[in-house]
Amino acid sequence: MFRFQLDGSSGIPPYLQLVHQVRQSLLLGYLRPGDRLPTVKEVAGDLAINPNTVVKAYRQLEHEGLAGGRPGQGTFITATLASPPPDTYTELRALLEHWFRAAEAAGLGEETVTALIAVVRDDVRKERVG
Repeated sequence: MFRFQLDGSSGIPPYLQLVHQVRQSLLLGYLRPGDRLPTVKEVAGDLAINPNTVVKAYRQLEHEGLAGGRPGQGTFITATLASPPPDTYTELRALLEHWFRAAEAAGLGEETVTALIAVVRDDVRKERVG
């Protein structure tokens, strides 16, 4: 069953973290149309957050057309996000894991890794546009 996690140090509101996790799981093929999300009560209890936070996240997912509620049954994934087949990710994931291990061995901290990824992503975007 799908489980949410929160990062209290991220600076991202909890409801958006929940939305982002569903979107990422859809992109990577971990969630598919018809899959049931945990109930509001389950998420609120597991994460020790206000149930209204979960409701806000689920409403955002409904607004985006990614999920929908079924009275008495729960909230279900209703759409998918276009992405390559999961097999496409296998080699790239292995390369990325190797890179993260090398960055850790070189002494790069989490903030430095995140900053470096953002800079490289932006450079690649600029090359593509320019």
